[in-house]
Amino acid sequence: MNGHRSATLLLIGALAACSFAPTYTSPPGSAPPASAYQEIGDWKIAEPMDAQARGDWWTIFHDSQLDELEAKVTAANQDIKAAVARLQQARAETRIQRAGLFPSLNIGSTATRERASPNSPTFLRGAEPTYGNFDLEADVSYEVDVWGRVRNSVNSAKAGQQASAADLAALDLSIHAELATDYFNLRGEDAEQALLDKTVDDYSKSLQLTENLYKGGGAALADVEQARAQLETARTQAADTRLQRALSEHAIAVLVGDNPSSFRIDNQPLPLNASPPGIDPGLPSALLERRPDVAAAERRVAAANFNIGVARAAYFPQFSLAASFGFDSAHTSNWLAAPSRTWSAGPAGILTVFDAGRHRAQSDQARAVFDEQLADYRNVVLTAYQEVEDNLAALHHLEEESASQAAAVTATSKALQQSQYRYKAGLVTYLEVVTNETANLQAQLSNVNIQIRRMSASVLLIKALGGGWQGAPHEEAQASIAVLAR
Repeated sequence: MNGHRSATLLLIGALAACSFAPTYTSPPGSAPPASAYQEIGDWKIAEPMDAQARGDWWTIFHDSQLDELEAKVTAANQDIKAAVARLQQARAETRIQRAGLFPSLNIGSTATRERASPNSPTFLRGAEPTYGNFDLEADVSYEVDVWGRVRNSVNSAKAGQQASAADLAALDLSIHAELATDYFNLRGEDAEQALLDKTVDDYSKSLQLTENLYKGGGAALADVEQARAQLETARTQAADTRLQRALSEHAIAVLVGDNPSSFRIDNQPLPLNASPPGIDPGLPSALLERRPDVAAAERRVAAANFNIGVARAAYFPQFSLAASFGFDSAHTSNWLAAPSRTWSAGPAGILTVFDAGRHRAQSDQARAVFDEQLADYRNVVLTAYQEVEDNLAALHHLEEESASQAAAVTATSKALQQSQYRYKAGLVTYLEVVTNETANLQAQLSNVNIQIRRMSASVLLIKALGGGWQGAPHEEAQASIAVLAR
């Protein structure tokens, strides 16, 4: 007899270990990772390794005002708060599914006064038609997870929770990067504004000089009008730059959770001689460990894999154990007495015999969702490699552009100086001066633009490399970004 019991227990244990989810392994990208980045070429990677971005990666730019703004983002940004709420929902869903691994206990009680019809065929002659019914009952139920349906549901919910944590980290990284990009755009616009303000001042002086020459008979009226047109054009550019700066300032205000109406950042032109910080991109394969969006996509593949097991389990019987114990009486005086006890216990099983193809369709749907998530994962990986290569190329070629553009600024400055001397000597018309002034202004504006693009490419490279993300979505996105920075 004991042998039969042992065999039964072993059989139940073996069945309880069943799972119809496919064996899961982390999926590869659609293309194998390269051993090195194509766009690095022979340009020098930053040394030492402490230049590599880590947690507060923006500090490598050594800008105290940027550090101050970045510190406000996590606690104040509404998009991050919404992502934290989504993570909390995912955590709750995991707890909901995990509850299915344990028995449930329900306790209920009723106290009613009833009257039966004396004319009813079930009414006993001589019985009192009016009576009471007092009931107290406790019910215990437990689903025996023979085919792994509950366990796979738990695993799927947990993978979804990890994906939500990675989504939060990806959003946090993206918003910090967006803030840094907007900040450097604003600083570049400050540099453009300073340049245009000086240009307006210089053009005003040129107009005054031309008017004096015209009054003295040394210049034509056309020269005066050309000088005036050039001045007004520069004023238009200056006004437009002020508009662009205001828009950048408003965007930063929203990112840090401030009202744009009262938010101000002092003018501080971007230094044109500063170089972006050195960043070590590491190995291409490290992207699969560092980027939170890659981690999120992989966790969604895992969740879809477990859901296949949930769908498959629906083909098989669902077993449960149930028991109840209570008291039932017509009078309160003996309600809780021993003779009023009631109980029941036993197993139950249910198998769907015909459902018009519903289970098959659900299984096909689960597989299709898995295929979709797998394709999305591979696309995220490819996009990650592209973003790194794009910004490595940008930093490489913009460094060359910066050098050649600086030479262009020097050349146009000398040409302008010579044309001014020649005009004052009466050797050329004012058109030559205007042409060289325009060329010099455009060269300087292009120089500022290249510097903005270099700083932005540096920020975007850090973002593409995963910023301060160090893997493991189960780290719960740095404890929900330190509970929204307290």
